[in-house]
Amino acid sequence: MGKIKWKKMAALFVSALLCVGAFAGCGNDSAGKSNGEKVLTIGDTSFNSSNEESDVNPHNAYAGWACIRYGIGETLVKYSDNMEIEPWLATKWENTDPLTWKLTLRDNVKFSSGRVMDAAAVKECLEHLIANNKRAQQDLKIASIEANGQELIIKTTEPKPALLNYLGDPYGCIIDVEAGFANGIVAGTGPYIATDLKTDDHLTLKKNENYWGEAPKLDKIVIRTITDGSTLANALQSGEVQAAYGMAYESYPLFQNSNYNISQIPTSRCFFGKMNFDPDSVCADPAVRKAIAMGIDKENFVNTLLEGNGVPANGVFPAGSAFGGDKVKTESYDPEGAKKVLEDAGWTDTDGDGIREKNGRKLEVKWLTYPSRQELPLLAESAQSTLKDIGIAVDINNTADNNQVVKDPKKWDVYAMANVQAPTGDPEYWFTVYAVSDATRNQGQYHSAKLDALEEQLSREFDPAKRASLAVEMQQTVLDDHAFVFCSFLKMSMISKKNVKNYTSHACDYYQVTSDLDIVQ
Repeated sequence: MGKIKWKKMAALFVSALLCVGAFAGCGNDSAGKSNGEKVLTIGDTSFNSSNEESDVNPHNAYAGWACIRYGIGETLVKYSDNMEIEPWLATKWENTDPLTWKLTLRDNVKFSSGRVMDAAAVKECLEHLIANNKRAQQDLKIASIEANGQELIIKTTEPKPALLNYLGDPYGCIIDVEAGFANGIVAGTGPYIATDLKTDDHLTLKKNENYWGEAPKLDKIVIRTITDGSTLANALQSGEVQAAYGMAYESYPLFQNSNYNISQIPTSRCFFGKMNFDPDSVCADPAVRKAIAMGIDKENFVNTLLEGNGVPANGVFPAGSAFGGDKVKTESYDPEGAKKVLEDAGWTDTDGDGIREKNGRKLEVKWLTYPSRQELPLLAESAQSTLKDIGIAVDINNTADNNQVVKDPKKWDVYAMANVQAPTGDPEYWFTVYAVSDATRNQGQYHSAKLDALEEQLSREFDPAKRASLAVEMQQTVLDDHAFVFCSFLKMSMISKKNVKNYTSHACDYYQVTSDLDIVQ
């Protein structure tokens, strides 16, 4: 592990030297006024097509994250710092019966198109959403929507205790569908309006002069996609950008001084690997899955490679919630135990090359991941090192084309990724997206009749304590099957120049650009 860390630090040192020569204004702060306007440039490693954020249309894959993160769209409800539901575009709500929700919408709100946001507009938006977003369709289970002035009545096909939580998901951004979706740009109700977008390059925002809330303080914001962490660090040092999201951990010491602000908060963003249950995958063997779970050194990954900016993961959810942390049992790092598991299953090294075989097949794992989350290539290298020690060869495919590769079950065995596990403050989200049989991102073909039955119960249970208990049992089911290996949770960090105010991390990873974001001269 020391070798891996040294490689990263050496790369950062070289990048810093290049910064000195490459940026004419290195160390210069260009934030401030341009042509009499307050302009802020933010560098972001996550806003890219690899993360399914190719635009800001919330009905398109996971682009809703960009829509809400950059202050373009808003949802009917939002989340407090403690992930509790609060009013936003809806001011109040009532669950009149298990299948019916009545919401009252905020008055005097207009879309950036100029159209009034009333119940009819919200109805159109939600109907378009469920017609075009499979995940939303499965989550919301909407049977019908009735609009009457500022009152919205939603009927579901079955009891949906977490409906409000799901409506706060980024795909729930309320947009004017009549205004269209040209070039991936939408008309929302937020403090900023998207004016220009080039996928994997930039997004330009201007202030919404007619915003219903507190007047935005900046005239213009530019979001720049910078997928390489060292390049992002250089850009912030030089003043090319004045704020940064997704900085590589080894860069943090450069900004731990009075010239910068660092906003950090524990989150449910998890780095984890999903196993491939395809019959041709080595991970179809339960012993291989268990050995992988026992052969990853989570503590060293967090403490050494992530510089302590994370927490080793037990299960799906972090500690602090009613359904997270040590409430579940998982495999500990145990290389000798992993070796025994493999030996007992018939995986032995017969030719002395250090890699085990069974029935003439080498124990080689195709490890798929992607570079836009700085932690994932580090996790891949860490796993490659420790799994080799137990006789498993790891072939890493670190590619921005991950979303296409993962569709072919013959091209991967472990898919390591990052995800915010409880972005709605409720546990059901993760299971319906990744783990149940019909989950939208169950590319590993995992199937558990027990898990599916528990999800049926969870989907109808309104009592929070019982929901938490079911979520714990569901996690344990997944862990006992070694269907996933959960490695660490992220401490979310956002870094900015000292004169940038209110650029603040949030537990749900939303609300990055708000009306109070400002530059002080």
